[in-house]
Amino acid sequence: MKRIIIHWTGGRYSPNITDLEHYHFLIDGDGKVIRGKFKPEDNLDCSDNIYAAHTGGGNTGSIGIALCGMSGFKSKYNQGLFPITKKQCGVLFKLVSDLALKYSIPISSNTVLTHYEFGLKHPSTSSFGKIDIIFLPPYPHIPPDKVGDFIRGNCLLYQG
Repeated sequence: MKRIIIHWTGGRYSPNITDLEHYHFLIDGDGKVIRGKFKPEDNLDCSDNIYAAHTGGGNTGSIGIALCGMSGFKSKYNQGLFPITKKQCGVLFKLVSDLALKYSIPISSNTVLTHYEFGLKHPSTSSFGKIDIIFLPPYPHIPPDKVGDFIRGNCLLYQG
């Protein structure tokens, strides 16, 4: 595995069947980690069509993690009915840290990134223009272009 890509589902606090097929790990509204249908290793080779399709143009070698929520998101002033919670964020930071250690993935802006950041770095892919994750409701002071740095910084705290 070469990278971890972080998403929100755009749904409710519990994953639906589509979410389970598209992400390796999901964090529900209570902070529980739920495994998706596919193992991260299934994304080592996506040519067999047996993999978690979470990031257009970036699935191969990538672990997909999604925070369940953000249905109806419009802006930081209209976060929808299921805004991401502080508990979910804390679980995310620890999970990313643990997976980075397990798979020997260094935590950097090229290896641990949001779907939004991946799209910016790969504008010719279908990931370009995706808005997950540009806003963390528990941390409204973090500007959209710094959300990835904030996540990575918190993940690094778990690695000492």
